Amino acid sequence: MSIKINLDSILESRNVTIRELSEAIDITPANISILKNNRARAIRFTTLDKMCTYLDCEPGDILVYEKDAVDVND
Repeated sequence: MSIKINLDSILESRNVTIRELSEAIDITPANISILKNNRARAIRFTTLDKMCTYLDCEPGDILVYEKDAVDVND
């Protein structure tokens, strides 16, 4: 997938733990971990809004587009 979730570096730069974020935005630590480890298939706008508000960032700071490598055999 070309969309990556950059939550790990945002949390680290703000010195916020998964537990602190989960308690602040009322999301389970397991769901935050899924997002942080790029295993999520979707994210609700309400969740993204809460994360941006708490972390004082923009959606583009959390969601990053990376082009997939093109297979030369295709």
